[in-house]
Amino acid sequence: MIGNQGGLFGGIQQGDQSAFGQQQQQQPTQSGQQVVAEFKMVLVGDGGVGKTTFVKRHLTGEFEKKYIATQGVEVSSIVFFTNHGPIRFHIWDTAGQEKLGGLREGYYIGGQCAVVMFDVCSRITYKNVPKWYKDLTRICENIPIVLVGNKVDAKDRKVKARQITFHRKRNLQYYDVSLNLTTNSKSLSSGS
Repeated sequence: MIGNQGGLFGGIQQGDQSAFGQQQQQQPTQSGQQVVAEFKMVLVGDGGVGKTTFVKRHLTGEFEKKYIATQGVEVSSIVFFTNHGPIRFHIWDTAGQEKLGGLREGYYIGGQCAVVMFDVCSRITYKNVPKWYKDLTRICENIPIVLVGNKVDAKDRKVKARQITFHRKRNLQYYDVSLNLTTNSKSLSSGS
């Protein structure tokens, strides 16, 4: 998710604390390399858009077709290797169900970057993007945020590329992805 110029949070420099706050005590990766930075990433969007699949795809490389709603939040750590060294993201995969709205905002506290995800096969999930963005930025002001449209491999796409304009209004990066086919999920991670 980090890259040279693009990617989720492109432009991060080794030891850069200005964009993301204080660095934490770094622990080595499994390969023994010292992690250069750690960040709390908040992953938000309606239920069923693919947030948990996004995390699992990066953790295991596998795609899970069966939908199981996240209850509350699931926290996973993923290391991305960049030109500046390994960076660890603690990804807070939040529940997308409306009934959990009050709890969810507590999970945003301390968020240093975020992904707002929607399903291109469901207009309502895109229509809810401004709500997710507003809730997120009310708690986490001035953090890097990326908008992701998932399931672009599906034949019944309802939200066409020309209809996706929210990111332009807010100066956000936007990525079309397919976690099923891994379309752009690698470039989202690497910044390619």
